[in-house]
Amino acid sequence: MVKAEKAIRPDGPLLFFGGPYSNLEATRALLDRAAALGIAPWRTVCTGDVVAYGADPAATVELLRNCGCHVVMGNCEESLAAGRADCGCGFPEGSQCERMSAAWFAHAAAELDAGARAWMAGLPRRIDIEIGGSRFAAIHAGADRINRFVFASTATAVKAGELDKTGTDAIIAGHCGLPFTQKLGQRLWHNAGAIGLPANDGTPRTWYSVLNIEHGNIVIEHCALEYDYRTAAAKIRRAGLPEQYAVALETGLWPGCDVLPLKEIQHRGLALAQGRVSWRPHRAEKGRSKRHGSEVLWPAVDSNRTPGLDARKFKDPFFTANGEPRASVALKRLKTLWFNTGTLCNIACRNCYIESSPKNDRLVYLKQSEVAAYLDEIERDGWDTNEIGFTGGEPFLNPEFIAILEDCLARGFRVLVLTNAMRPMQRSKAKLLDLNARLGDKLTIRVSLDHFTPERHEDERGPGTFRPTLEGLIWLARSGFKVAVAGRTMWHDEENAERAGYRRLFDEHNIPVDANDRTALVLFPEMDARVDVPEISDGCWQSLGKSPDAVMCASSRMVIKRKGSGRPAVLACTLVPYDEQFELGHSLKDAAKPVRLNHPNCAKFCVLGGASCSAS
Repeated sequence: MVKAEKAIRPDGPLLFFGGPYSNLEATRALLDRAAALGIAPWRTVCTGDVVAYGADPAATVELLRNCGCHVVMGNCEESLAAGRADCGCGFPEGSQCERMSAAWFAHAAAELDAGARAWMAGLPRRIDIEIGGSRFAAIHAGADRINRFVFASTATAVKAGELDKTGTDAIIAGHCGLPFTQKLGQRLWHNAGAIGLPANDGTPRTWYSVLNIEHGNIVIEHCALEYDYRTAAAKIRRAGLPEQYAVALETGLWPGCDVLPLKEIQHRGLALAQGRVSWRPHRAEKGRSKRHGSEVLWPAVDSNRTPGLDARKFKDPFFTANGEPRASVALKRLKTLWFNTGTLCNIACRNCYIESSPKNDRLVYLKQSEVAAYLDEIERDGWDTNEIGFTGGEPFLNPEFIAILEDCLARGFRVLVLTNAMRPMQRSKAKLLDLNARLGDKLTIRVSLDHFTPERHEDERGPGTFRPTLEGLIWLARSGFKVAVAGRTMWHDEENAERAGYRRLFDEHNIPVDANDRTALVLFPEMDARVDVPEISDGCWQSLGKSPDAVMCASSRMVIKRKGSGRPAVLACTLVPYDEQFELGHSLKDAAKPVRLNHPNCAKFCVLGGASCSAS
């Protein structure tokens, strides 16, 4: 934990700002605004990254050195002071942000003299502020990690952990570049935003905040800063820095979203409105937890601009909303039979299409005898099925799963298991090793690793989930299992860049997965049944250049067992577990009927997304 190197006890309002980013025009405008508000320099605090994307690193440093305000060391100052090769911003390796940052870093390194670097090296990593009977820690990013990205949507547990490390009532941080104020139980997280770059909200304004005490409450005003962004953009161009930075100043949109969580990506271009929030800290009684929920106090942005699903769509199984005959898919061959082993899972993902969690038992555990009955039907009735798939929930939570798995493998089926590779799977290591030694030539274990970075994987799956999943994948690979990986495209990464990121991760850990093989590394399109998507009519096949035979329900079915039901049922596919119109009967023979594509997932995932859950 970084301890406070200095503390201030102000006698009036405080002004906070972050990320001057070598933007001299914005920095001058901010200091002029502070003076106009009557806020003295010693009551003005910068949360770091004085130097970054803009054209004037030396002049911006000189201005802040001489103005008398407090400055917390940012990762950019740390890197430049130490003479490192890059800014240490924490951008994913190979990302657009990382590539562009190399240009400004080289520019800044050439411009800054020894005096500027010495000033940077002497900046405190933490400033404590005592105001209104509360103690705030002003830091750059994390309490002990100078480049940790913490956004409004970052998990409450992450922020609570950082607050625990500081031992304070509140944290005032920077680094992420987006302003917000969030209450976490009795504590607070505040980010004033950056003044050197817009807040990705489609306006050229930047952001700072003013903190004061009113009637015993801490009052924070989120304020927009108008400045001469045109001159700042022109200077970027004259300096030969990336054009994208100049465009960002003019349009208010960042050149890349490589570090943003999904929610912040959805809010891109949504203009922020100035706001004022009030917070009264309450001292927790000794021994009682301070963690009682969370609430984002500002900004009041809790929706995205993606059009919602047209209420007229996917209503009639035979016709689209436009009156066209709805597309249907005939079962050509039951190549893959899926079993949902139950919706209980050891974790609760943010966007799980089946809503699996430690509490969701809407689909209950399948028994070995129930699975065996379908395997018997395949053999008895001559279904040409060669692959059995298992999904959940987390299959390894099912107490009969290893026995089920062995039965399928012993009968000669190829078996695909979808798992998060965490503790439930790892508790079965000895049994899995035995199975793999005897029957492993038919077994593939596909691990759900949603992204090659911990931040984005955990944006979906929750704090602390990346490392156990990666460790499970590494164990499988080193133990000789045939492995595959499933990722997500929800953050809109460019596919080649995403595959390159996975390739680096696989190479680092000697994981034998070919990132260019689309069956070994499957990148699933995002599904959200609330978002508008075109319906698929009979006439779409030709116009899309697709065949109904390529859609999953032409070659697969899924067996589930609903809570309270006496026996399993067969559904059209893995993506519609709760929609009863896709329940086709209790036997494979019953389920051989055609499937009408009357669900958003049919269009989004299968037809337009071209995705399949199968191993081939």
